[in-house]
Amino acid sequence: AALAAARPLGIPVVQTFHALGIVKQRHQGAKDTSPQGRLDEERTIISRAHHIIATCSDEVNELVELGASPRRTTVVPCGVDLDLFRTDGPREERPPGLRRIVAIGRLVERKGVGDVIEALAELPDVELVVAGGPPAAELAGDPEAGRLAALARKLRVASRVDLRGGIARADVPPLLRSADLAVCVPWYEPFGIVPLEAMACGVPVVASAVGGLLDSVVDGDTGIHVPARSPRALAAALLELLRDEDRRRRLGEAGAARARRLYGWDRVGAATLATYRGILARRRPVVLGERTRGGGRALARVANATMSRKAAQHGR
Repeated sequence: AALAAARPLGIPVVQTFHALGIVKQRHQGAKDTSPQGRLDEERTIISRAHHIIATCSDEVNELVELGASPRRTTVVPCGVDLDLFRTDGPREERPPGLRRIVAIGRLVERKGVGDVIEALAELPDVELVVAGGPPAAELAGDPEAGRLAALARKLRVASRVDLRGGIARADVPPLLRSADLAVCVPWYEPFGIVPLEAMACGVPVVASAVGGLLDSVVDGDTGIHVPARSPRALAAALLELLRDEDRRRRLGEAGAARARRLYGWDRVGAATLATYRGILARRRPVVLGERTRGGGRALARVANATMSRKAAQHGR
C-alpha cells in the first residue's frame, strides 16, 4: 500500500519487516500460518522499497538472499525502555529454597518454552516462571498452555512450573529482577525484546543462538548461547550458571551496561532518524514542474496547489 501511494509522488519508502516468510516457513514447516503469496509479496517489496531497515545482522543475510542490496539496507535494532527496565527497583518475592528462571513471551510452540520445561527436569531445586499468553483466568482454554502443563506433568515438574499468563507491563521488571536467570530460547527470532529487558534489569540471559539474539546477547559476556531446540544443551548451560553466582553477577552487570550503551530508545530513535535523513540527502531535490524520478508530475501539482492555497489565505 505504501509503495503504491508513494511512487507516483516520488516519495521514498523505507521498509521494516516483522519476521520474513521464508524464515517462518523454514522453521515451522506445515505449522506456518502465513497467507499464500507472502513470500512473493515480500520479494516485491524488497525489490521496490527505496531502503530497508533490518533489526539485526542475521536478517540482512536473509534479505540479501532474497535480492536486497546491502547498500540499501541498514541495521537499526529494537530498543528497551531504560526508565522502566533498570537494575534498581522492587523485586518480586519468591519461595524460599528454590532458585528461579524466568521465561517471558507469547505462548506459541516456536518460543521454545517446552524446551525449557524439558530442561527443568534436569535441574533440582529450580522453579520456572512463565509469563505470557492470555490472562491467568483464561489459560485453561489456551491450547499451548494446556500442552505445556501436560508436558510438565509428564516430566514430574508441574509443581515447579508457574504458568502466569499475561501480566501487566509494570509487573515485568520486578519479575525479571527476582530471577537468577532469564531464558529466551525460540526456534527463530527476528530480534527479541525480552533479552534486552532482562539485561537492562541486570539479569543474565541464556538464549538460543538465532536471529537477533546473536547481536543482543554476547556469548560469555552478557549471557550464554545454546542451540535452538536442544533441551539437553539448555539444561547444561542453566546448571553451569546456577552453580556459579559470581559469574551470574558479572554477566548481569555486563548485560546492564550493554543495554544502556546500545539499546536505549534515544539511540534507536537517533539511528532511525539518521537513516531517513541520509536517504533524503541522497535524493535529487524536487523542482516544481519537473518530472520526478518516481514518475509523473503529481508532486509538483500538489506543491503548487498548496502554495496557491496559502497565497489565497494570505490575501484574505
